[in-house]
Amino acid sequence: MRRGVEVSVVLPAYNEADTIEDTVRITLETLAEFLPADAFEVIVAEDGCDDATPEIAARLAAEDERVRHVHSESRRGRGGALEYAFREAHGGTLVYFDTDLATDMRHLEELVESVRSGEYDFATGSRWVPGQEADRPAKRGIPSRGFNRLVRLFLRSDLLDHQCGFKAFDRTALLDVLEDVEDDHWFWDTEVLVRAQRAGYRVREFPVEWEPKGDSKVDLVRDVLGMGSQILRTWWQVAVSPRLTRRVNLAAGTGLVLLALVLMTVYLDPTAVLAEMRGAWNAHPELVVASAVVYLLSWPLRGARYRDILAELGYTERIGFLTGAVFISQTGNLVFPARAGDAVRAYVVKARRSIPYPSGFASLAVERVFDLLTITALAGTVLVGYAVLDPGSLASLAAGFTGARASGRVAVAVAAFVGAMAIAVTVLIVASARSDRNYVRAGVGRLSTDSYADYVAGVIEQFTGDVQRVTGTPAAFARVGATSLVIWTLDVVTAVLVFAAFEVDLAPGTLLAVGFFAVSVGNLAKVLPLSPGGIGLYEGAFSLLVVALVPTVAWETALGAAIVDHAVKNVVTIAGGLVAMAWLNVSLTTAVEESREAEAEAAAETD
Repeated sequence: MRRGVEVSVVLPAYNEADTIEDTVRITLETLAEFLPADAFEVIVAEDGCDDATPEIAARLAAEDERVRHVHSESRRGRGGALEYAFREAHGGTLVYFDTDLATDMRHLEELVESVRSGEYDFATGSRWVPGQEADRPAKRGIPSRGFNRLVRLFLRSDLLDHQCGFKAFDRTALLDVLEDVEDDHWFWDTEVLVRAQRAGYRVREFPVEWEPKGDSKVDLVRDVLGMGSQILRTWWQVAVSPRLTRRVNLAAGTGLVLLALVLMTVYLDPTAVLAEMRGAWNAHPELVVASAVVYLLSWPLRGARYRDILAELGYTERIGFLTGAVFISQTGNLVFPARAGDAVRAYVVKARRSIPYPSGFASLAVERVFDLLTITALAGTVLVGYAVLDPGSLASLAAGFTGARASGRVAVAVAAFVGAMAIAVTVLIVASARSDRNYVRAGVGRLSTDSYADYVAGVIEQFTGDVQRVTGTPAAFARVGATSLVIWTLDVVTAVLVFAAFEVDLAPGTLLAVGFFAVSVGNLAKVLPLSPGGIGLYEGAFSLLVVALVPTVAWETALGAAIVDHAVKNVVTIAGGLVAMAWLNVSLTTAVEESREAEAEAAAETD
């Protein structure tokens, strides 16, 4: 180790064999112009290269004691490679700039001395500060300005240019900020600057002359998926989560539940809802109560099924916790369109049980596949039964498509589409599990040529691999499928009990068959996120099927039964969601903190 090193310059290098030697030479010459020879070092942070960069860096380090080579066997990402090298550096002032030397090196002394003098803790060159000279072509300038505006808007940064690869840091200040930095790729330096400002460190931004080197283009995976998601993630962590105390979280959860109830009146006539509920309750209240009890019994089974899915992915959890997580996510789905509540479950299992997000979302995907397969199979079985035993009913069903309500026709069309897609997706997943070809990485590669695509492809591969692991194991497929069948049978029994409360004149067998078909098609119809909780779509499909299959049942009766059936299920879901939110405390701030503490404790136990 060289003594007296004050400044460490890190050059992040990934496959830079053609330029790294000249870059190191120019860097050494520039530093020597204003620093003593023993006061600086140049570190080549070689990030898992597959060209000759490692050999060149090793040779340069052997030839000049001022040069060091920090090697990574695998890709750490741009930010990860920088952070690793900075922790290995000897200097109190840490510097990095891009190896293409796009920023004029005459600014290097100003950059270094801004921090080395003690006047600032962080310093960054800027291509957008008035007074700078940067020849920015539109395909670079427009995305850059848009990105920086979003950072200033969402993250309340005072800087104009966060991504300029020309920065210096006080070692102590940087290591303090890095405790909260999560990104390890292109967003790394933006997050460092944002968190430094919020921590109260002195940050200097000064104009630099900058000239683009080589070709560049907007990258779909890196710029849209990567940078956009990181802005939103950081915004949540620095601006939203700190305000989510337990009291605020419970109040917000209660408010969202009330909003779900209000939304029910938007998609349906509230007077009709109340009238039908009063009629059913006055006729046979015990059947309505019994339907709620039957539906409630299906929830522990949902937790058990989720346990079995996670077990196949290598995670062992208790049914009670998982049932609560399912309750919370389904309550969220009643409030938000596009099934946004599913993300809540992924957050809960990640924060409380450290299950990675890809596995969390994969387990949800497996659950959805089995749901769709089960209700598609139920609908198909009843349809075949009607075709064999009562061909005339199918003629009535066809007539219903032309004479019934338009919403019902749309809902049934949606159901048919969703059922077909469910079968196709399942066949595709199972078939791909038996294939040796890597379709994911090839597909992502067509969208992006940036190194960030490797990271995204890895996440998707883990996701699809988890899905394939469950669907490709015969025993797990059978066990989860059997549980799904019981869950949806209880869902049908709930609807049949409600329907019986309306005193329809149908034989028990016919009532059960109609219930299976109507509930299955109704649930398929509400899969597409066209309204929160599928409100409206479910009722339309349910009513159309009942009226078409049993012409003696009036439309008003069928619609009333569908309304009450769906309302009973939503009330049970909302009540369970409230209890689960209070029990698990789903504040993301608390959850993230607890997950970090759990990881730290686990690491301490293994040391």
